[in-house]
Amino acid sequence: MSIHLRSERDGVLRQRASIESFDDLLVDVPEAFGGEGQAPDPHDYFDLSLGACKAITAQMYAKRKEWPLTDVSVVVTRDERDERRGVYRLDVAMTFHGIEDPQQLARLEEISHKCPIHRLMTTSTVEVTTRTLATSLGTAP
Repeated sequence: MSIHLRSERDGVLRQRASIESFDDLLVDVPEAFGGEGQAPDPHDYFDLSLGACKAITAQMYAKRKEWPLTDVSVVVTRDERDERRGVYRLDVAMTFHGIEDPQQLARLEEISHKCPIHRLMTTSTVEVTTRTLATSLGTAP
């Protein structure tokens, strides 16, 4: 799967992201960093991917176990003050609605740590290759 991004217009930092058959997403940066602040910034998408993955993983597990989980609430809080020194902290607070059993609650939290994004963020080496493509006048990548 490929994600395509393109600047919205000259001089604006906001990007339009297209992902196959889904609605386009916008990515921007806060005004303090030169953006218009009209869409989530790249950090927001990074953080929300963790929260969403944890919730989905817990829901899939509860469904398989036939537990009475009705929905999941997640709050992801970012602490980026040491990011330039290589430390980016995310606090994830999860509420498992419909579950009262303390053992089930503990198991759902434990299972959430096994979601693919949590594992990717904490145990994987991510290799990024960036390359420049030649462009022609009048053609869009």
